[in-house]
Amino acid sequence: MKTPVRFALLGFVLGTALTAVPALADPVTIRIGYPGVGADNRPFASGDIVAVAHAGHFVEDEFANDPDIKIEWTFFRGAGPALNESLAAGHLDFAAGLGDLPSIVGRANGLKTRFILTDKVRDTIYLAVRPNSGINRVEDLAGHRLSEFKGTNLQLAADKVLAAHGLSERNARFINLDTGSALAALTAGEIDGTFGSIELLGLRDRGIVELPYSTKAEAANFGRHSATFVTEAFDQAHPELVQRFVDAFVKAARFGADEAHRSAVFDLWAKAGYPPQAFAEDFADERLANRISPLIDAYVISRYRDQAAHVRQYGLIRKDIDVDSWFEPKYLEAALKAQNLESFWPQYDAEGHKVTIGDVEQTRSAAR
Repeated sequence: MKTPVRFALLGFVLGTALTAVPALADPVTIRIGYPGVGADNRPFASGDIVAVAHAGHFVEDEFANDPDIKIEWTFFRGAGPALNESLAAGHLDFAAGLGDLPSIVGRANGLKTRFILTDKVRDTIYLAVRPNSGINRVEDLAGHRLSEFKGTNLQLAADKVLAAHGLSERNARFINLDTGSALAALTAGEIDGTFGSIELLGLRDRGIVELPYSTKAEAANFGRHSATFVTEAFDQAHPELVQRFVDAFVKAARFGADEAHRSAVFDLWAKAGYPPQAFAEDFADERLANRISPLIDAYVISRYRDQAAHVRQYGLIRKDIDVDSWFEPKYLEAALKAQNLESFWPQYDAEGHKVTIGDVEQTRSAAR
């Protein structure tokens, strides 16, 4: 029998110990930005730790007994570039779910943030094309009209896929469209194809598009990655709140990576307007913990080094950036230790090979 989301969450929350926290001297609003919206501009995320934390109210629950602390979420249809603008204007304290490309561009342009946890790795991207377009493989994209959401981690991932198949953005006619506009243009036949994510599965099911390619088998090299950042100003002013924020996100990650919660997690993600069965297909034959991991391991660090180099190579930034000093793992390490999760997730080396077996994987193997 399918476990309702509310009961799954209730059981998880009841199992978490509550601790008393002294009141702050002044009221504080924790302002969280997310680079995207759901279907029909719904203010929900999907497919990552942020989506679980937001829809499951993990951050709000962490501060429920603090009347002087308010949680404020903002979802940006303009994705990473729009979120970066808000960060630059001082309107946000945390950037949650920010993709690798916009976060790297933001750092190169002087945004003072700290990388505090990963919220999605190895995310699959799909190529959607109009039926009877003659596009049966990536190589066939040459000369066609395609959309690309420039400035997002989708652009960087798509460019790497093109390069692996002997193409570049110069081989096709790319139009800069956000996700909603790209889907509308594809449905209307105004473009021949687009790269995207879970939202494309529904169009395929309605016969509007075909999906000739995905990175599922090559996610270690071509998958998208995103992370959560705190501004240096907020970190310096409220390190105790940063720790509690990370504590809440790690609880959400633990819930989201547990195979026992698979149906409940898909139901939470469905609040963004995509059916649970789409996520079931996207994660078919794959453990949730493979993508839903907060770890800053050697693989994540190497991916961001590599992505920064590619961003520089593509001319999207004018100077190299210091990636290594960006990472601030102390909050994550403290949260993992406090919640006895130091060995819960598997860790990967710089090449993407598994170097440790997480408790979540051992538990699943033992249950077979």
